[in-house]
Amino acid sequence: MLPMWEMQNERHGIEMFDKLEDLLIRFEEIMGELNEPTVTNNQERFRKLMKEQSDLTPIVDAYKEYKNAKQDIEDSLVMLEEESDDDMREMIKETLSDSKKRVEELEQELKILLLPKDPNDDKNVIVEIRAGAGGDEAALFAAEIYRMYVHYAEGHRWKVETMNVDDIGIGGMKEVQFMISGQGAYSKMKYESGVHRVQRVPETESGGRIHTSTISVAVMPEVDEDIDIVIDEKDIRIDVMRASGNGGQCVNTTDSAVRLTHYPTGIVVYSQTEKSQLQNKAKAFALLKAKLYDIEQQQRHDAEAELRRSQIGTGDRSEKIRTYNFPQGRVTDHRINLTLYKLDKIMNGDIQDIIDACIAADQAAKLAKMNE
Repeated sequence: MLPMWEMQNERHGIEMFDKLEDLLIRFEEIMGELNEPTVTNNQERFRKLMKEQSDLTPIVDAYKEYKNAKQDIEDSLVMLEEESDDDMREMIKETLSDSKKRVEELEQELKILLLPKDPNDDKNVIVEIRAGAGGDEAALFAAEIYRMYVHYAEGHRWKVETMNVDDIGIGGMKEVQFMISGQGAYSKMKYESGVHRVQRVPETESGGRIHTSTISVAVMPEVDEDIDIVIDEKDIRIDVMRASGNGGQCVNTTDSAVRLTHYPTGIVVYSQTEKSQLQNKAKAFALLKAKLYDIEQQQRHDAEAELRRSQIGTGDRSEKIRTYNFPQGRVTDHRINLTLYKLDKIMNGDIQDIIDACIAADQAAKLAKMNE
């Protein structure tokens, strides 16, 4: 009789390949439907099928390669039994070894591909950066992190649109909200939520002492038509005013800036980056909806505390996730114990290594949870 852990692994394996067969059948059904004239005439149906096809393609491709590699193993074993030439047998053994190795790699890849997908992963994101402890130094660091994300987004050819900024006049930002639009933006940016800490000697420090300052980053998925966030008119106050720059200096001559106050939560959002009041109002509502949806998600995560602890990137907003140490040129992500000595590149937007490591840790935690 097999040990309990082996029986569980075998059961998980059978379930996985049953699911893969079902997905392969579904993929073939989609391909058939996409060739029907009635579907191409229905744009909404066509878009849904294309999205489903796009989601399934990497799984189906990996599964087909897996089946081919398994067949190669069977063929190699048959050939070994029939072949007597030593040189040919060595070649077959090499092929067999390569196929077995590839099967193991593909099994792991398929497990990851079959992990439950975050429904928000493909969405655009709204990012909010706020200066925390450290006064002007925190505001300066907030502006640097904002530029870091802008460079990162540009590297992915994502669009960045500033929604609101409260600057301090010396290049720093007390807070800034902006939207990043692009395929899969949330799937990568969600790992940035939390408290970021900087350790360095401020330019204003004459004694050369290292100061520690903090900022908070909140990454929220954009609320689109598939998310139902209802805002009652009686729960909102809308104020319209002139946009202003540093020290109250007027930067617009019309009442284009919009401030929304949501009474039930006390949330206040402000948008002044557009010349049009309607555009600023739309941006303000988009930010408010994102914040309300974020609260809803946090409450759901709190109710599923065990699940939340097993994931990277969906933790508490107050969690200290990263330290940027300028004297030593290092950046440390505390969630995954990763330290990189390339601070200059990271501050210039080269954060993919950190995000990839967070994704890998997240996947590993979820796989471990599934195998319990």
